[in-house]
Amino acid sequence: MADKPQTRIKSVLEDPSAQAIARVYAEAFLSAAADAGIEEALEEFASFLDDVLAAYPEFESLLLSGIVSRDEKVAIINRTIAPSGSEFFVNFLRVLARHDRLEILPLILSESRLRHEMLTGRKRVRVTSAQSLSDDRLATIRQQLDDALSFEPIVEPAVDESLLGGLIIQIEDTVYDSSLRTRLKQLRGRMRERSLHEIQSGRNRFSSPEGD
Repeated sequence: MADKPQTRIKSVLEDPSAQAIARVYAEAFLSAAADAGIEEALEEFASFLDDVLAAYPEFESLLLSGIVSRDEKVAIINRTIAPSGSEFFVNFLRVLARHDRLEILPLILSESRLRHEMLTGRKRVRVTSAQSLSDDRLATIRQQLDDALSFEPIVEPAVDESLLGGLIIQIEDTVYDSSLRTRLKQLRGRMRERSLHEIQSGRNRFSSPEGD
């Protein structure tokens, strides 16, 4: 009997189990940082991904390579990162290297940010418009959201030219759609319902014995 073909995950970052593992490391990272009184832990984490790994792709490939052994990765961290990084963050990287989890660093950072925002009473709010919003308009929207919501909003602007006008505001899984595209769609729906109602009313009148 032939084996069933297995679905290959293109990237570890697309693996649902990797997300769950990243969440565990993120919680441990934030908890350890809080216990140690280190307030800049997330900033150093983000800087490492942006200013080191993204800026030096060859080094990133070496550090995340499946060919390089765990001990070799720890040695690389000791040689290249330990001299300039904080002891806290370097130890965190060593732990990830020893458990072969360096590849999910971006996921861990993302989960750490989300967890930190939740703990500090903040949430991300995606504001989608037909065109890029000016700084003044964004500031006004941010203030309106701040006044209306029970948490501090982190506004993430996005552009969707198909909206024509208006805004779509998304908070987690909840979407508030006031876009012109949606309003036109709703208007067409109401006009269609009205037409169907008038047609049905006409049929009823014509089918009545009195014609009224």
